Amino acid sequence: MIKAMIFDFGLVISTPRPTACFRAYERDLGIARGSINQIMFDGPAWQDALIGQLTMQAYWRAIGPSLGLTRQRQIDAFQRRYYGDESVNPDVLKLIRSLRGNYGLAVLSNHPPGLDQWLSDWGIRDLFDVIYCSGDEGRVKPDPAVYHATLDRLGARPAEAVFIDDTAGHVTAARVLGIHGIVFSDAHRLERDLDTLLGEGQSAHLPPRIIETPYEG
Repeated sequence: MIKAMIFDFGLVISTPRPTACFRAYERDLGIARGSINQIMFDGPAWQDALIGQLTMQAYWRAIGPSLGLTRQRQIDAFQRRYYGDESVNPDVLKLIRSLRGNYGLAVLSNHPPGLDQWLSDWGIRDLFDVIYCSGDEGRVKPDPAVYHATLDRLGARPAEAVFIDDTAGHVTAARVLGIHGIVFSDAHRLERDLDTLLGEGQSAHLPPRIIETPYEG
């Protein structure tokens, strides 16, 4: 029987920014079109932040010059703007609220230190029983230890949990461990996929599955 639901944070609980938002950043920063995500997420600073070797303040200082930001006040201003454009996915949040009380709920995210506070600032920290943030723990998905630690804190066995992530490789890694997996595309598909999975008798012997609904939008 399914007892726990484990959610990724970025692009699952948080909603994707529109492409126009990134184009506006690049225009205002005076950097090449299509370069901001590469600058922010493809370099060693981001990888160090994900395992807690850099604080977020140190991370922004490290990438600031590549964004054309040479003064601390410029870095701080852009950081506030960037985080201000981040928002919770209301449809996913509605689904999570409907699961609360019936399942143990966790967030499992490759994220720099401070995700717990981020969720608190959004007013949704109390929805979750467990927060596993790679930046606070020093390990990232798809390391099996990450999934095992989350399950242990939830008090659930692999076959009793469902893991939801927008990265197919992370879902596959969970399934290898015996966790049911759903590759996230949008909240409405997620609701249907959960209905399908949970409607299959809720058997304690239900074999682990991965559900990947083709994206149509």
